[in-house]
Amino acid sequence: MPESLSETVEKINWDKTLAAVWSGRKQRLRGVRALDPIDMHELLGIDEQKRRFNLNIQAFLNGLPANHVLLWGARGTGKSSLIKAALNAYGDQGLRVVELEKDDIHDLPEISAQLRELPWKFILYCDDLSFEAGDKRYRYLKVLMEGSIELPPENILMMATSNRRHLIPEKQQDNQSVKAAVNGELHYGDSIEEGLSLADRFGLSLSFYAPAQDLYLQMIDALFDDYCGDRSELHRLAIRFASLRGGRSGRVAKQFKIDFQAQQV
Repeated sequence: MPESLSETVEKINWDKTLAAVWSGRKQRLRGVRALDPIDMHELLGIDEQKRRFNLNIQAFLNGLPANHVLLWGARGTGKSSLIKAALNAYGDQGLRVVELEKDDIHDLPEISAQLRELPWKFILYCDDLSFEAGDKRYRYLKVLMEGSIELPPENILMMATSNRRHLIPEKQQDNQSVKAAVNGELHYGDSIEEGLSLADRFGLSLSFYAPAQDLYLQMIDALFDDYCGDRSELHRLAIRFASLRGGRSGRVAKQFKIDFQAQQV
């Protein structure tokens, strides 16, 4: 007989384990041994996002009301890295992270039921979250964040990253269903209401955009702080690399450093 969910969760020693990954196929949590060591100060060009994110985390850790968080926007701009950096910054204050895949979102009620009585503060984290039209699994998010007949757990925050602001795609025919009533008041169609309803559950929604070229070059300079060669040539190569990659981002800056170093061997 397969192990019960409660038995598998209890195997995680949260005193020593800061993060775990949920396996939907095996219905169990797996402790993460090798964490990404990224630090908050390494995330450049998102100072306002970091400020608001950290204030929310600090309120959560202090037992104050805190918002569920949606980090949305351009790829490679630091959305996932911000959550990883938070774990490194606040792990010694009792913060823990459980990551799950979008395909396992239906397991949220079972996971949260097992975590809600534990003394740590948990972020349930889903990367690259979005739902196609007709996918009703988003309802599990609503239950976690706002509860049902049972109040939502006070020691769990939902955090998701996405390229979509509203998580559910909008179609032209959806917008055509918007109607204006008396005094210009708008009445949205069911599809738009559905998308807005889900996004509204995330009380803190932070947007991320591709950096301007000067900010991208600041990222390059930070990554090459000990570089003694021609920095203007380095910048030229970095700009060319970003152009070939289709855009600028913190991720592209790191990829350029790896590529540059490989060519120096």
